[in-house]
Amino acid sequence: MKKVLIISYYWPPAGGVGVLRSLKIAKYLRRVGWEPVVFAPLNADYPHLDERNSKDIPANLEVIRFPIWEPFKLFKIFTGRQKEDSSNPVYAREKKVRLADDLAIWIRGNLFIPDARFMWIRPSVKFLKKYLATNPVDAIFTDGPPHTNTVIGLRLSQELAIPWLADFQDPWTQVDYYKMFRISRWADKKHKKLEQQVFHTARKITIASPSWVKDLESIGAKDVEVLYYGYDEDDFRNLKQDIDTDFTIVHAGLLGYDRNPNVLFQVLKDLKNELPGFSEKLKLNFAGNIDYVVRKHLADNNLTENFNDLGFIKREKALELTLNGQLLLLPLNKAENVKGRIPGKLYESLRAKRPILCLGPQDSDVAKILNETSAGKSIDYDNYAQLKDFLVERYELFLKNQNTVATTGYERFSNENQTEILSRLLNQIVD
Repeated sequence: MKKVLIISYYWPPAGGVGVLRSLKIAKYLRRVGWEPVVFAPLNADYPHLDERNSKDIPANLEVIRFPIWEPFKLFKIFTGRQKEDSSNPVYAREKKVRLADDLAIWIRGNLFIPDARFMWIRPSVKFLKKYLATNPVDAIFTDGPPHTNTVIGLRLSQELAIPWLADFQDPWTQVDYYKMFRISRWADKKHKKLEQQVFHTARKITIASPSWVKDLESIGAKDVEVLYYGYDEDDFRNLKQDIDTDFTIVHAGLLGYDRNPNVLFQVLKDLKNELPGFSEKLKLNFAGNIDYVVRKHLADNNLTENFNDLGFIKREKALELTLNGQLLLLPLNKAENVKGRIPGKLYESLRAKRPILCLGPQDSDVAKILNETSAGKSIDYDNYAQLKDFLVERYELFLKNQNTVATTGYERFSNENQTEILSRLLNQIVD
C-alpha cells in the first residue's frame, strides 16, 4: 500500500473532539489502500484525557512520538489555574475577570505564531527529515488547528518535495476566534504570510464545510475540497438507546457567550407559565464549559430548577445523552463565518436520529444538512415566534410519545465514507 505520514498534535490518550479527526482517518485508511504513519507529541499537555480512544488505533500502526515543550504549565502558574480547570477564557468566561487571562490571550495571538505549540515546529522538522530519509512516504497529511501541524507539513513539503494535503478543521486567519486574540498588525502579517505559503505549497487543501471552501478560495487557496468531520458507527454499537421520560433539551460541548441562547431561555420561561405540566417535565441537560452570562440568563429566566449542570463528561456519556435526549440543541457561533460552522456533534446527532434544534442562520451549511436529512430545524437566535412554535410542536409530540424524526441520508457523513474521499484525494496528489 501507499504510505502517508499523518502529522497531528492530538492523539490518544488525548480526549475531547480535537483528537477524532486524525484518529478516525487513521482507523479506516488501510481499508482504502493507504498505510498511515502517525507523528504525534510525546508529552503533550492535553486538557482532557480519554484512554478509551486508544481502541480505535489500528493494530501494528507505527506511531512516532517526539517530545514537545509547551508554555501551558507557565500559563497555569501565571494565571493561577489548576490542571483540572477546563474553563476556556476565550469563549467560556468566569464572572471574575482575570487580568492574567487577558494578557495570556494577547501573548497567544501575537507571540505564539501560529499557535501555542509553535516550539514543536523546528525540532519536529529536523527529526522528520532524518526519519524520512530512511523511511520514505508517498504523501503527507496534516490536521489543523493547531496550525503548528500545518507549518510542519509546509516545511517538509518545501524541503523534500513530498506531496502534501493540508486539512483544515477550522480556517486559519478567517476563524471566528482569530480576532479575539487581539492580534497586532505585525502578527497579522506574519500569520497571513504563513497561510499564503500553505496555499501555494499544498497540492490539495480540505476543509470541514462547503461555505468555508469558498471562504478559503476568496483569499487565494486553490484545489480546495470538503472533508466533513463525520461520525463513527462503531462508537454507537454498544450503546443502548433509552429515550428520556422527561422533556430533555441536551447540549454537550462548549456553550460560550457567542452561543448564548437567551431568547430560547425566554421562550422556555413563558412555556413554563403557559403549558400545564411543562415546568415539571422540562430538563436542560448541559455538559461542558458554560459562560457565566449563559448561566445568568438561565437564572434570570427561572430555569435554575430545570437545569442539570453535568460539567465535563467522557465522550461515551455524551453520546448516551445524545441518543436519549428529546431535543438536541445545536447553537452556532454568532460570528462572521458562521455559515460554514458545522459542529462535530451535528453528525453524531444525525446518527442518533433524535430531533435537532439548530440556532443560527437559515442559509448555513448546518441548515442545509438538516433540510436534506429531515433531522430537525434551524431557527435564528432571536426569532421568538418560530422558537416557540417549534418547542410547542415538539412538546405536544412528546406527550403523545411521538417525538421522533425520520432522518435519512446521514450515512454519507460516516468516518469510513469520508476516509474513502480522502484516499481519492491522496491518490490525486501522488499521481
